[in-house]
Amino acid sequence: MRWDAQRLDLDEPGALPGMPSIRGLLRSVQVPEFPGLTFHEVRAKSALNRVPGESAMPFPWTINPYRGCSHSCVYCFARRTHEYLEFDSGRDFDRQVVVKTNLVEVLERELARPSWQREHVALGTNTDPYQRAEGRYRLMPGVIGALARSGTPFSVLTKGTLLRRDVPLLAAAARDVPVGLGVSIAIWDDDLHAGLEPGVPTPRARLDLVRALADAGLPCGVFLAPVLPGLTDSVEHLDAALAAIAAAGATGVTVIPLHLRPGAREWFTAWLGTAHPELVPRYERLYARRAYVPPEYRAWLARRVAPLLARHGLDRRSGGAARRVGEGTAGVPDDEEVGFPAGSLPADGIPVPAGRAPAGPAPTPAGEQLSLL
Repeated sequence: MRWDAQRLDLDEPGALPGMPSIRGLLRSVQVPEFPGLTFHEVRAKSALNRVPGESAMPFPWTINPYRGCSHSCVYCFARRTHEYLEFDSGRDFDRQVVVKTNLVEVLERELARPSWQREHVALGTNTDPYQRAEGRYRLMPGVIGALARSGTPFSVLTKGTLLRRDVPLLAAAARDVPVGLGVSIAIWDDDLHAGLEPGVPTPRARLDLVRALADAGLPCGVFLAPVLPGLTDSVEHLDAALAAIAAAGATGVTVIPLHLRPGAREWFTAWLGTAHPELVPRYERLYARRAYVPPEYRAWLARRVAPLLARHGLDRRSGGAARRVGEGTAGVPDDEEVGFPAGSLPADGIPVPAGRAPAGPAPTPAGEQLSLL
């Protein structure tokens, strides 16, 4: 394995024998509260990851406490990153989770450097920081505290309702630094939810998370993503979703159609062929040339969504009609052609490193609607 790790000497009954094929890893753990999962504990050399300057992302740094994700979303764009660790992008991505056990210690050291410019740091841009492993390792409270104490603005994107545990910490941090929070809610049909994102809390539970953040006075933008052609793009489905999101008190919403990068494409296509074989020809046409849907589908979806936003008062939060595709907003982690919802980025602006062109306009005030598609 391409891991730089140091020995972890803490003995634990759940520790597995050293795995000879994993160079440098001497501790893997299985615990009864998370059956089927293996946690590979490593010592990270760095916590902050620099975003490439040519990226459309509106932040220059990210933190990934975990690699792999027990949410097990079949469509997850990050699946292929697990292949770098010589795991597969399917079952291994779901069940073999790498944990950076010393993350907070390393992060505090990096934030204390005189060269640190207190630039926006994003979490949840690859795998979810509030997946099941966080319940065991509790890395996020230390991360939140370190960022706040250092005066660093940050954002968190999650599907994990475990974030409710840290609402008091986030509220305290927001008094010291700009904070953005985003919740992803994609599927409202129970059968689809069970088939496509079996490890994710229910949509209703995530709506309760949005309400809890709003009640705490914190911003929360919702990513209605991914919209699945032929499965979740009906007027009825979108209307129910946007009504619930508005009622929960979200500060903004972005609607994002499914995209299928290599790594996710294979696993989603296999699921589709079993669960909805009648849709396979349509998906082959839609995704024949690239990972993203064609512009015609984006335009069609935008026209369908716009009156629903108006119906639920979401367009009025932006002071006008829904914006069109490609109107200068910065891209989101899984689709650089769309924008972030209001509330999901630090509200007081994002510092841009010297020599790096801004990825997009400054974040809009709470309550403003960013690009839909």
